[in-house]
Amino acid sequence: MASSLPVFDTTVQETNVWLKTIASELGPCDRHQAYQGARATLHALRDRLAPDPAMNFAAQLPMLLRGMFAEGWRPSQTPTPERDLDTFLARIEDALPPDFPIETESLARGVFRGLEAQMDHDLLTKVLRQLPLPLRALWPQTLATL
Repeated sequence: MASSLPVFDTTVQETNVWLKTIASELGPCDRHQAYQGARATLHALRDRLAPDPAMNFAAQLPMLLRGMFAEGWRPSQTPTPERDLDTFLARIEDALPPDFPIETESLARGVFRGLEAQMDHDLLTKVLRQLPLPLRALWPQTLATL
């Protein structure tokens, strides 16, 4: 069913493409699981970034994902202090349903691979430079070493 507003129709289509890409990186999962995993992972990433880099990152997302990215955000409380992988992954896990079928580190890596396939690498490089080295390791190797 079309919304009769082309901008909404376009963002629904774009969001579905992004979620399909993320789902393909996560192994067998449905679009709802891809959304839940992307949401938890993106919120943890968003909160670890300062507001300007977070918004530069969000600007590349389709409008629906950009809205989800900003949902519940408190920029004055960012960046969060975690510098180690376990704390960052715990943050993601806390945002997932208790029975989520994908291991948290595999989820984060899959979401980041899916994003890497859709986003500008120069922008991602700038974003990654804002993260502590242990968190960069979750990203595809081509970006994590920059």
